[in-house]
Amino acid sequence: MEEDDFSLFAEEVAGIKKMRKDEVYLGKKGPSVDFSERKKAAMIAPEKDSNHLSADYVEKVDINDVLAYKKDGVQEGVFKRLRQGKYGIESRLDLHRRTVNQARELVYQFVGDCMRNDIRVAILVHGKGDRTPDNQATIKSYINKWLKEMDDVMAFHTAQQYHGGLGAVYILFKKSEKARLEAWEQHQKR
Repeated sequence: MEEDDFSLFAEEVAGIKKMRKDEVYLGKKGPSVDFSERKKAAMIAPEKDSNHLSADYVEKVDINDVLAYKKDGVQEGVFKRLRQGKYGIESRLDLHRRTVNQARELVYQFVGDCMRNDIRVAILVHGKGDRTPDNQATIKSYINKWLKEMDDVMAFHTAQQYHGGLGAVYILFKKSEKARLEAWEQHQKR
């Protein structure tokens, strides 16, 4: 019986020739893959972070400090209405339980999103910082610095108590070109 199996096997493999290579490619059949685009993408340096907000040194503000800032050109009446919370809030960002780096990314993205969506007034909740171990208003201090550095922020002020008080700020954004044109057209109809 063993001889039968052996002779049967010998007959089956009689015409097989030894391969010249010691390795065998078991890849899928189909069109060959062009890896040149992947190589090019890997060679290109990653894009530089366009976020100009710095997480370096910041002048600390106290947990009880009122934040207020107004660029030249913002009318006193507009700033007063912002300070009093009389504008409708169109967008909100909450930074509770965020690190400085997370807050930096979120604030930069938030301002960009507000500008792309023609939002004029938003509220940013940063917290007071009174629950931190060192009782420091770290995020509040950075918000005070970052918002002043952003061209699209025209003014900001600590919110009214019913909107978060010392733990939040109202932000007035620059009008987009689209909103500016609409206002101009509406003014011309008068």
